[in-house]
Amino acid sequence: MGAGLATAPEGSRSLQVTDRRRHQRVQVNILGRFMLEDRREYPCQVIDMSPGGMAMITPVTGRVGERVIAYLDHLSRVEGQISRLVDGGFAVELRNTARKRDKIANVLTWLANRDELNLPEDRRHDRFVPKNPMTRMILPDGSEHMCRIIDVSLSGAAIATEIMPHMGDAITLGKMHARVVRPIEGGIAVEFAAVQNRDILEQHISSSGDS
Repeated sequence: MGAGLATAPEGSRSLQVTDRRRHQRVQVNILGRFMLEDRREYPCQVIDMSPGGMAMITPVTGRVGERVIAYLDHLSRVEGQISRLVDGGFAVELRNTARKRDKIANVLTWLANRDELNLPEDRRHDRFVPKNPMTRMILPDGSEHMCRIIDVSLSGAAIATEIMPHMGDAITLGKMHARVVRPIEGGIAVEFAAVQNRDILEQHISSSGDS
C-alpha cells in the first residue's frame, strides 16, 4: 500500500474532527465488488474512506476520470470517479446523494469506534435464505415470472432467473419493491428501497401464489 493513500491521524476516531479535506478519512477494511465503464465486475477492498472519497485495493486499475460503481459490505451501492492511481489500486471521488453521504458517515463512525467501545458486529445486512425461496418477479412491463431467491439481506437480494431485466429497472419480488443493481452468475442482484424488518421481509418477499 503506497504512500499515496490517505489515512486518518492516530487518535482521530470521530468524523467530526476536521482536517484540510472536506471529510475526515477513516481506515477501514470493507470488502465488495466494483465495475468500471466496461461493466466487468471485480472484487475490491476499501482501505480508507470518507463520505466524499475512498481508496481501494483492486486486481485491475482504471483511468483517472473513469466512472466507478461499487457494491460494498455495510454500504450497498456507491459511485464516483477515479481521482488518482495508488499502489495496488486507485482512489475514488464519490458522487452520491446527501442521504447516502449521511449513511456513509454513520457507518464509518460505527466502524471506527466499534473496537474501542466493544460494540457488537453489525448484523443489519447478514444474508439468509427465506423458508420459501420461490417468488414472483413482476417487471416494469407488467409481465410476471417465477424465480428463486438465492439469498437475501435486509437491504437486497440475489435472485436466480433466466429473465434479465435492465440495470436500474424497478421490479417487484413478491410484495417487495426493489431495483435491479447488477447481473450475477445465473441471475440478478437487487436493492430494496429501504432497509427492511426481517420478519416483514420474510413474509413479503416469497410468493404464496396470491397477489
